[in-house]
Amino acid sequence: MDPFSAEGELLNLHNYFHQGQFQEAIDFDTAGLSAENQLPARVLSLRAQIALGHAEDVIADVEGEVDVELVAVRALAESAGGNESKAVKIAEKLASESADNNTVQILAGTVLQAAGKSEEALALLSQHQGNLEAVALIVQIHLEQNRTDLAIKEVAAARRWAQDSLLVNLAESWVGLRVGGEKYQQAFYVFEELAQAPATSSIQSLISQAVAEVHLGRLDEAEAALKQAIAKDPKNAEAISNSIVLNVIQGKDTAQLKSDLQSAVPNHHFLTDLQEKSSLFDKAATKYSAKVAA
Repeated sequence: MDPFSAEGELLNLHNYFHQGQFQEAIDFDTAGLSAENQLPARVLSLRAQIALGHAEDVIADVEGEVDVELVAVRALAESAGGNESKAVKIAEKLASESADNNTVQILAGTVLQAAGKSEEALALLSQHQGNLEAVALIVQIHLEQNRTDLAIKEVAAARRWAQDSLLVNLAESWVGLRVGGEKYQQAFYVFEELAQAPATSSIQSLISQAVAEVHLGRLDEAEAALKQAIAKDPKNAEAISNSIVLNVIQGKDTAQLKSDLQSAVPNHHFLTDLQEKSSLFDKAATKYSAKVAA
């Protein structure tokens, strides 16, 4: 990519964001950016703030803004803040009026997917024209739908025109974790490189590395990576939830980790899913009674 192009100016900022280095994205010096890139840079900074749990601050920041990119940020912040109905209403309006906008595609698509409206999200995202974030989100949705075949096709198509893009490499690694076999090792190499390089190391990279380690049967290494991630951010919900899963695999107690997750994100999907399955188990158990021999 030409470093003097509009996209090139934002390359480092994009990389910070997509590698999970959210504070670095927020602190990025935008003084040298061209006028046309000031808004995209602001959007990325606001998204990083949302990722760090500052949704309410972002809502206040974009209050009254009419630019569609900032309205899309408002939808994402409302969703992250637990105001799903308001977020979906904004996202659906944006999707009907500004579906050709890259930021709308990504942020409204994210909101719709989070609300369980996968087909609406895919319909919006499929309108992209060379938007790698849209590709990555489409891949994630297909994987959540257990349509690994479609995720593979999406990555293969993007690889033909995006070459060695970070997002394509990450998307291919996500698919690799689902495909398994030798793909586990290939995915591990990508995540390990990001986690170990000083310029790209992030909590998300460490978590992804740990997930790959688990699939490869290297539980001690996975535990070390997750402990490093939690040391960086003791309230990181994804690091904690993955640690819970690892402890279950290792036969270790999970009570403290569950308590930590409850404190960090009370409505985290891992906890709600666990509660739902526990209720289903209890309901099923009532159909059976122990039989004691006389």
